Parts: sequence; structure tokens; C-alpha cells
Amino acid sequence: MTKHNFYAGPSILPDYTIEKTAEAVRDFAGTGISLMSISHRSKEFVAVMDEAQSLFKKLLNIPDGYSVLFLGGGASTQFAMVPFNLFSKKAAYLNTGAWSKKAIKEAKNFGEVDVVASSEDATFNYIPKDYKIPEDADYFHITTNNTIYGTEIKNDIDSPVPLVADMSSDILSRPVDISKYVLIYGGAQKNLAPAGVTFVIIRNDILGKVDRKIPTMLNYQTHIDKGSMFNTPPVLPVFAALQTLKWIDGRGGVEKMHEYNQQKAALLYDEIDRNSLFKGTVTNKEDRSIMNICFVMNDGAEDKEKAFLDFATERGMVGIKGHRSVGGFRASTYNALPIESVEALVQCMQDFENHNK
Repeated sequence: MTKHNFYAGPSILPDYTIEKTAEAVRDFAGTGISLMSISHRSKEFVAVMDEAQSLFKKLLNIPDGYSVLFLGGGASTQFAMVPFNLFSKKAAYLNTGAWSKKAIKEAKNFGEVDVVASSEDATFNYIPKDYKIPEDADYFHITTNNTIYGTEIKNDIDSPVPLVADMSSDILSRPVDISKYVLIYGGAQKNLAPAGVTFVIIRNDILGKVDRKIPTMLNYQTHIDKGSMFNTPPVLPVFAALQTLKWIDGRGGVEKMHEYNQQKAALLYDEIDRNSLFKGTVTNKEDRSIMNICFVMNDGAEDKEKAFLDFATERGMVGIKGHRSVGGFRASTYNALPIESVEALVQCMQDFENHNK
């Protein structure tokens, strides 16, 4: 049976990435040594790191004056690393979900945090629109895509203060005007690589403006100066990230990824809106994520949730159960998910509806 992988993360990666990484685990770059046993200081791996940084810059049209870092620690470490490096007097945050809340919690350890708006009052099922960014804030932090609740900020915000974004789950899924941000970060385990590496895109001149002493490993300048090689980097995930970047480049780049992702999302959202047994959880359609599509049983059909999950599982759908905090269903449609998997899920939903008329 064909398996259709809708896991939210770690999630589906391109077959190309998996195959090339598997080959390198056996024999990396013709060295006769496994990728898992190679020195990160070897010329072969240094070339991987250099190419990954260069291709990342190419695919996202990253301007001069920015650095691309590949670090450990996950996006959760970035929640503290951002204020360590950028917070002087006050920071502003937009609260759109669980990950925003965690970032806000860490920032509050450094001083005043202005939460300019929140959608927590409605279980984060929309993106707040009418809010004012304080012009005296050191930076404004947003989470562009919310995996648990299925909302997404799809446009690059015009901010009067330096803009910081957690793009863990939608990086490389759409074009981004990098020049509007001073820092973008994210865990790689959605659209880029296996868990274990974190990407950071940072404008170099934003650093060096805080008075506090920053621990060496939490100082972005440390990693910029050493090209992400201050300490041993996550070698295998960085190699896998390079393969994914090559795969995206070979398929026409981020613009083509965006077109494909929009097609997949439209196909599934259309079925959710049409099907009498299901309904979407995001109130405003313009806020619907194209990466994580969340839905529940329609009014009066709530008792069929487990039956549909079993029905879908029997037909090869994997990872569609919603996050434990919200229930329902979630189909993650990351770059590597083929449209055929979305078509299979749509057919499954239609068949279930027909069986329950």
C-alpha cells in the first residue's frame, strides 16, 4: 500500500534528499568514509557547508550583508538567542500560537515585552490584523506559520522596527523579501532537512548593539565569524539540507514551489469546504496556511472523528491526526509532498462521506 505522509514534523523529505544522504552515509564524496564518521573540518564537508550557505542565499535572493548559519539547538534555542543578541530596552511580539507564546516567555526574561496583539481568545484560529507596532521597540517578532492551528502570515510585514521571524514551517515554500527582516530562523525538520539543524538568516549590522555579555555559543557573531563551524555542526542534517536545496533549485526554485503548494492547498481546502462531514478551523480564509491544513468534523458529525481516522489510516494516510491540544485533523502539505497524496486524501474524504450518507 502506498503511504501518504502528512506528518507535521519531522516530516516528508524529497526522495532525492533521502537517497543522496543514504549514499553518503555509506560513502561520503568518494572518501570511502561514512558521512557519519567524517571530520567536519575535512575539505569535503567544508565544501558542503559552503555550498549549502551559497545555495540558500541564491534560492531566497538573500541580499549582501546577510549571513546564513546552520546551528544546533532547534528553534527553541533561538527563542532565547534572539533577545540575548537584540534586546536592549523593549521588544514587541505578535502572539499567534504555541510557538509564539514560548518565544514571548523567553523574551520576558530580558525585560519588557509588548504583545501587540493575540488570537488566543479564539484558540489562535485567525491572524490579528489591526495592531500597532511600537516604534521604540528593539525588534518586532512574528511566527509566520502556525503548525498546530493552521494559520499563516503570507505577506512580508512592513515594520517600523527591525523585524524578526520564526519561519520554521514555511521557509522555502514561498518567496520572501529578505530585506524586510533583520533575522529569520527556524528548525529545519519541515521543509529542509532531518531534525537536528537550525537555519538562521541574519543581517550582520544588527549585531553588537546590546551591552550585556552574551554566552559564546549564544552569540550570533561567534558563528558568523567561524562560518557555522565554531563547534561541531550537525553534519548529517546539513548535508541533507544541501540535497533539499539542490532539489528545490532543480524544480524551478522557490517560486515554482509556491505555485505547487498553492495548488495542493486549494485542492484540499476546496474539499473541506464542499464536504458535508468536515469544516475548516481557521475563520478567515486569507489566514489559512498552505503548509498545515487543519479541519474537524462538521457540526453533528463529531462522533465520526475516530471512524474517519481509522478509515483514512486503512487507505495509507499517515500523520493526519490533529495536534493533541486541538484534536481533529491536520494535513501538512510541505514542499516534498506530491499532489497525488493530496488527491488520495480528498478521495478518502469523499468516500467516507458517501459511506455515511
